Amino acid sequence: MKRLLLWLTAGIGALLMLWLAGFGWFLYQGLSAAEAQTPETDAIVVLTGGRFRLESGIGLLAAHRARKLFISGVNQHVDRAALLRTVGPLPEWAACCIVLGHEADNTYGNARETAEWMRREGYRSLRLVTSWYHIPRSRLEFERVMPEITVVLHPVYPEHPETEDWHARLETASLVVREYSKYLVALARPVLTPLRRLAPWLVPEGAAESLPGRIAADQP
Repeated sequence: MKRLLLWLTAGIGALLMLWLAGFGWFLYQGLSAAEAQTPETDAIVVLTGGRFRLESGIGLLAAHRARKLFISGVNQHVDRAALLRTVGPLPEWAACCIVLGHEADNTYGNARETAEWMRREGYRSLRLVTSWYHIPRSRLEFERVMPEITVVLHPVYPEHPETEDWHARLETASLVVREYSKYLVALARPVLTPLRRLAPWLVPEGAAESLPGRIAADQP
């Protein structure tokens, strides 16, 4: 029994170290993904769900960094006029170049929805705008679905993180840890998907966020 406990403790310790190492790599991917100073891309793609993403995407469009702005994951009941009112008046030329996607409800869906739109438009490159902590999973999903498309990362950071109180910092930390969990599931999807088909009781649907076929809210 004592030997079993030692092996169990060692196993848990090894898993914890592996989890922490992966979390460090996850943070590095998000925090080091500074905006690439590249020429304009065919499209700008904004993923809904986080603060300042839409404003960043519109700013890039106004700076002529792409031909069109595609906003993926917009609520079915929100039209373009209502959405754009949240960021103030825009030049007419900018408003006409903004397209909404209403089909996606998670990051996997964002990638599929965007891929379909990119192919209809005949575009070959996009600038992906999302929160810094959402960059690793978004990049993974987009590059899996669109291996032929050039994806340029544009992370969005909080404007004044140093002014946040402890409660806001704790909430942010919790959000980042949850996002890391989703990232791990996305990494494991090539294994989890066939496993769920063969033995669904081993991979409960609620535990496999973003698996194909799952309709779930995903607010990264």
